[in-house]
Amino acid sequence: MEWLQVKIITNNQGIEPVSASLMNLGISGIEISDKEDFKEFLENNRKYWDYVDETLEELKTADTTITVYLENSAEGKKTLTEIGDAMEVLSSQDDYGTLEILVSEMRDEDWSENWKKYFKPIEIGEKVVIVPEWEEYENRENRTVFKVNPGMSFGTGSHESTQMCIEELEKHLEKGDKILDLGCGSGILSVIGLLLGAGEAVAVDIDPMAVETAYKNLELNNLPKGIYHGFAGDVTSDKKLYSQIEGKYDIVLANIVADVIIALSKTVPLFMKEDSTFICSGIINERCDEVREALENAGLIIKEVRQRGEWSAIVCRV
Repeated sequence: MEWLQVKIITNNQGIEPVSASLMNLGISGIEISDKEDFKEFLENNRKYWDYVDETLEELKTADTTITVYLENSAEGKKTLTEIGDAMEVLSSQDDYGTLEILVSEMRDEDWSENWKKYFKPIEIGEKVVIVPEWEEYENRENRTVFKVNPGMSFGTGSHESTQMCIEELEKHLEKGDKILDLGCGSGILSVIGLLLGAGEAVAVDIDPMAVETAYKNLELNNLPKGIYHGFAGDVTSDKKLYSQIEGKYDIVLANIVADVIIALSKTVPLFMKEDSTFICSGIINERCDEVREALENAGLIIKEVRQRGEWSAIVCRV
C-alpha cells in the first residue's frame, strides 16, 4: 500500500489547535515533535545526558512538526485538501507558526527498510570494522568484523566516544584478557573485545534491555555464551551485583557519561588487577578536567587523555 506522509510545521503554541483540527477530521494517529520540549529535556537532564547523538542535538533548532499518514488514494487526497483548509482557518486566528504542509509519498516497505540506507560499514582504528548484518563487506585488510543490527542496538559505533574506546581497546588488549564493561549498552565494546582475543567478558548495565541486546549481539557474532556474563543493576549501590561481578580484570571499560564515571571512580580500582587498564569515555570536553580529578583522587594514574569533536576519553592505570 502507498501512503502520504503529511508534516505540518507549527510552533509550541500551535500543537493543541493543530491536533484538535486534525482530530475533527477523523485523524487520530498523530506524531508530535516539539523542539521546545526537547530543548527543555536536554537542559533539565544534562547531567544524565552528556552522551547525545548529533542527530538528536540538531533537533534543538528544528521546527515543531505534527505528522500524520494518509492513504495515497482519492479519499486520502480529499482529506489532505481538508487539512489545508483547516490550516488556513488556524492561520487567521493566531500565530501558530507557518502551518506549512509538507507531503511525501511512502510505501509499506519504506517503514522497515528505508532507514537501513543510513548504516554502512564503519572502519575503526587499525583492526576493527562494524558491519550492519545485512551489508556485504569485502574484508581486504583482514579486520575484526563486528556484526550489528542497528535497529535493536543502543550503540552502533558511529559516535566519537565509542570509536575512541575501541581504538584504545585495540592498543591495550592482550589475548586471553578478562574484560569488565560497565554501562555496556549494546555490548559493543565487550563483544568486540572478545572478537579481538579476550578470554572472558562481564557486562553490566542499569537497563535490563541493554543486557538482553548485548547477548543478541554476542549471538549475532557467533560467540559462545559461556565466555560472556551480563548483569543488570547499579554496581555502586547494589551489593548483590557487586558480589556477582567481584574479581580482578585486565581491562575495565566505561563509555557512559561524566557523572556516572565520577560516581564509579572509587569502585573501579577495586576491580582492577595490578597494571590493568581503565578506559572511559562519553565525557563532554567541558567536564574532562572534573572527571580526571575524580579519577586521580581515587588513586588512578592518568596515562592518556584524548579528544575528538566534543568528546573526551581517558586511559588510566592503577
